[in-house]
Amino acid sequence: MTSSPNPARSARRLLGTATAAALLLTACGGGDSGGTGGGEGAQAGGTLTFATGGTGGVYYPYGGGIANLLSSQLDGTVVTVQETNASVDNMQLLASGQAQLAFGLGDVVSDAANGENTFSEPLPICSLGNIYNNFTHVFTTAETGIKTIEDLRGKRVSPGAVGSASEVTADRIMQAAGIDPQTDIERAQLGVAETVAAIQDGTVDAGFWSGGLPTGAIVDLASTDDLVLIPTGEYADEMAQQYGDYYFADEIPANTYEGQAEPSPQVVSPNILVVREDMDEQLQQDIARTVFENKEQLLTVHPAAAELDPATADEVAFIETCPGAQAYFDSVG
Repeated sequence: MTSSPNPARSARRLLGTATAAALLLTACGGGDSGGTGGGEGAQAGGTLTFATGGTGGVYYPYGGGIANLLSSQLDGTVVTVQETNASVDNMQLLASGQAQLAFGLGDVVSDAANGENTFSEPLPICSLGNIYNNFTHVFTTAETGIKTIEDLRGKRVSPGAVGSASEVTADRIMQAAGIDPQTDIERAQLGVAETVAAIQDGTVDAGFWSGGLPTGAIVDLASTDDLVLIPTGEYADEMAQQYGDYYFADEIPANTYEGQAEPSPQVVSPNILVVREDMDEQLQQDIARTVFENKEQLLTVHPAAAELDPATADEVAFIETCPGAQAYFDSVG
């Protein structure tokens, strides 16, 4: 459990947001978990709330696919999806017992597990596995003339929604580039879909997003405007040294987005499937097995599922792997 996450795999096919959303309809529910699986010590046979992210990103459609899968294969268990501002919100929902499963990006998960930065004390959470890698997207359009992180100085920029991992990563990248993210930009706290809309109507110049490939909202922007992805990979080593080895560099492959002719080097971080540590160990094992042994079904929801690999899923140094999940990973070598 001490090795660093593996870099993301090769290029993925594009998937439109409408297709992904259509696959969710039976999985999406509200924020309350009314069954016996709610609250602390979640057991099989109840209702589990899955904290995901915004509708324009990857967490929400992918989480919907996982929720459908678990609901259909775990007898008596119903999993509903909650839309959130993503990682920071998700860890807080787990801690309060309002959610029983959550996606979280490596930097935020590490902070939550260790009681650092946003979190004043360690949260009672553990990992069901490294699910896929998030790629930083710093995106704009050609008409803004923005080509580097340094060019963001003085511009109208959305670092991401309040309480999101995108915001955490964005601020750290800007700091590495010598930009004060609080005073050197005109800050607009928007989710990825709202950021795309603001860029299209000219009220925001550029946005940050940390997500899987492809991200639906950015697919939409590339289909209507001349998308520009601003590289961030040069800051990965400095960020890893300062914060942890959950940051590394990799490329968004060429042609991931319409008009993107060249690979784009970016800061990357792993996504973790997180639960409360008091979840029943057999349920931990059943969830991990069901997710990792149904890659082909989840690929019909989102191409990020191509990265599911039980052989490396426990290679997460900054949070303990749940004992039930570890038993499954050990069983498959």
